[in-house]
Amino acid sequence: MHKSLGVRKILSLFLFVAIFISTASAQTTTHETVTQNGQTYYKYTVKQGEGLYAISRAFNVSVNDILKSNPGAASGLKNGQELLIPAAQGAAAAVQPASVQNVQQQPKNQNHTFRHTIARGETLYGISQMYNTTVDEIVRYNSGLTENISEGQVIVVPQQRTLSSSRENYRYHTILPKETLYSVSRTYSLKPEDLITANPGLSAESFQIGKTIRVPFFQSQADFVPYEEQTQNITHRVKRGETLYSISQAYDVTVEALQKSNPMLSSGLKTNMELIVPVKVTQLEDNVRAREIDADRLLSQTGQSQRTDVIRVGLLLPFLDKTDGQHFRLQEYYEGFLLAVDKMKSNGANIEVYVFEIGSRAKLESLLGTMEMEQLHLLIGGMTDEQIKIMSDFSRKHNIKYIIPFSSRNNEVLNNNTIFQVNTPQSYLYSKASGIFTETFGKANVVIVNVPGRTDKTEFISILKTDLKKRNARFSEISLTANLATDILPLLQGSGENVIVPSTGDSGSLRDITNALTKAHQARQGITTRLFGYPEWQTYNAEIKKSLHRFGTYFYTSFYVDDRDTETRQFTENFKQWYGRDPLNTTPKYGMFGYDTGLFFLNAVQRYGINFEQRLNMIPSNAIQFAFNFERVNNWGGFINTGMYLVHYDVNNAVYKINKSR
Repeated sequence: MHKSLGVRKILSLFLFVAIFISTASAQTTTHETVTQNGQTYYKYTVKQGEGLYAISRAFNVSVNDILKSNPGAASGLKNGQELLIPAAQGAAAAVQPASVQNVQQQPKNQNHTFRHTIARGETLYGISQMYNTTVDEIVRYNSGLTENISEGQVIVVPQQRTLSSSRENYRYHTILPKETLYSVSRTYSLKPEDLITANPGLSAESFQIGKTIRVPFFQSQADFVPYEEQTQNITHRVKRGETLYSISQAYDVTVEALQKSNPMLSSGLKTNMELIVPVKVTQLEDNVRAREIDADRLLSQTGQSQRTDVIRVGLLLPFLDKTDGQHFRLQEYYEGFLLAVDKMKSNGANIEVYVFEIGSRAKLESLLGTMEMEQLHLLIGGMTDEQIKIMSDFSRKHNIKYIIPFSSRNNEVLNNNTIFQVNTPQSYLYSKASGIFTETFGKANVVIVNVPGRTDKTEFISILKTDLKKRNARFSEISLTANLATDILPLLQGSGENVIVPSTGDSGSLRDITNALTKAHQARQGITTRLFGYPEWQTYNAEIKKSLHRFGTYFYTSFYVDDRDTETRQFTENFKQWYGRDPLNTTPKYGMFGYDTGLFFLNAVQRYGINFEQRLNMIPSNAIQFAFNFERVNNWGGFINTGMYLVHYDVNNAVYKINKSR
């Protein structure tokens, strides 16, 4: 068959499909709607081969939104199944969502820059490290940008333009409306599997408009051509009576494109002349929809659980570093970890633990070069940035889960999907705490007491004020002075709760504020005040804690020990029995720290195998001190612990530890 005839048949087929789709759309211009509990839903009937991801893209909602309204859909969809799709607030019932068959919208050129939507807890420095650029470069592309960024803000980020021989190279792509995994892969001349490999956290839930994915960067891809603009050359033999215009119409190309591809046309068009026609690949694709569905399945698939008969753990720490008594704390962490191992073994786990002291860089690199280390399932340790970097590179190379227990400031987690960072970075901690505050006290009268000369909680107060403004919540500010007891009275409401938030965790300032509040209560009977504060408040003396009870205080923290808890008492007894002494009197308690960490991750491997990250929300947390809730930082990075307790000292001298991790 002549190539031109083949293309014409293909074009005719596409024209028929387009007419068919247009007719079908005309027959169903709207979806029936139904309202339940004040929420409007579209009623949608699943078609053959459709999945949750495709439907979510068609209606521009998330997969999670669909699952919340249709719990039974989590186990898969069937042809003819009816779903309730949540409509946007204020959406007219007659609005027709885009068809899942629509051709993808042409994306903007992301060769030089892309857009990043700021998530809670992120900082400009962290974002610069995530994308291998600098804060100065980001600021240069965003006029007026400061460190005071907020959730949902969109910034422009420059692409990495220089290839490195010492690390993996990627460009980054912001997902645009109507883009799919398949269309993005074709944009960069890759396979969908290439994007899945580069983004271990990519799923139907995370492949959403405005989210960023990374794309393997090859020299040949330095300037990509969007899939919708990609062409493939075919040959057309000119027939008698044809013109350049008629040929351009037959192939849906421009006359200019034909002239550019055929310089000999400068002397005129002749019968039997063979022309090169740059036809768009979208017209030659014989089964685009089938390939879209295949790619979508990659986003929904869950890897098989890789079980292991023996859990091999490496604990590598500078046990001999006596700086500020660190060696005592690390020894106790190890001792607590062994208690977790013992408990897991009593539950049937088979565990091998390799413990090493890591002094010099050379010693650490030598240890990691052994066969035992390469066969590990869990690697725990590292204190300094240098140690963590070496262990991070090793874990990524050998695909070993790496738990960073102590450092909260290292940024390796942003680009290494094997890392679990236990100690929460302050920016994430403050954002989580602010979210918990607005959720708990959103209807209260909030008074922020600014303490002159104290800046230790400035970042938290800034985030809190931003969150309160977003919720249109009431709050006022006042400075701590000698007259606070009288100055604060006009700000306090007689009915409802008044929540007082100091701008510092300092004990002296806290004492001054509680003394002033006591006087304010004496001056005006019947008012209700609460204090809200910080993790360090749990370390203060009995006198201060008594005043915390007086005002029904709440404070956030990622660790807290309830001495009345049965598990806590059992741990303390076991520790003393094993080691002949009580645990060190530190905050946090390092023996419990090692115990909690060991119990969580050993449980994870025993229950769900070495790829347990796919079932993080199912891992039981029997922690006695630390709150655990690991969240992936981006589609290609590791996990940060955002677990948090809200501790309440009530007026009856009782203490409640409320888990607010999820």
